[in-house]
Amino acid sequence: METQEIYRGRLIDHIQLVVRDLAASRRFYEAVLAELGIPLGGAAEDYFWVDELFVSTADSPAAQGALTGRHHLAFQAKDRAMVDAFYKAGLQNGGRDNGKPGQRPYHPGYYGAFLLDPDGNNIEAVYHGEANRSAEAIKVTF
Repeated sequence: METQEIYRGRLIDHIQLVVRDLAASRRFYEAVLAELGIPLGGAAEDYFWVDELFVSTADSPAAQGALTGRHHLAFQAKDRAMVDAFYKAGLQNGGRDNGKPGQRPYHPGYYGAFLLDPDGNNIEAVYHGEANRSAEAIKVTF
């Protein structure tokens, strides 16, 4: 197969999930994202955030009283072991299997694992294989 180059910019600015049980969601997301090296950003009574992912109760003013529907979110992992650790931590913290860690046919080197979070959202960790990145991350300072 020919060499592929994928540009990943900042397409999504932020996402909010509105959940039934904030404590269950926090336990799940803290565990799986810790395995990916992503710390909790902060928390309040009716929400918490991790980078640009905000998770709240329906009582949060931003939620307007309604739960969000089923979403698919994929987080990048640095290697296959990180994908495996994400999957294991998720199962131990309220997640349900939605696809064991393994190679996927999406492109050469794609290794992912899928979990359903406590609200049924499809949460994935993916390692895209050996690749050269133009930057590890971007930092926006205001």
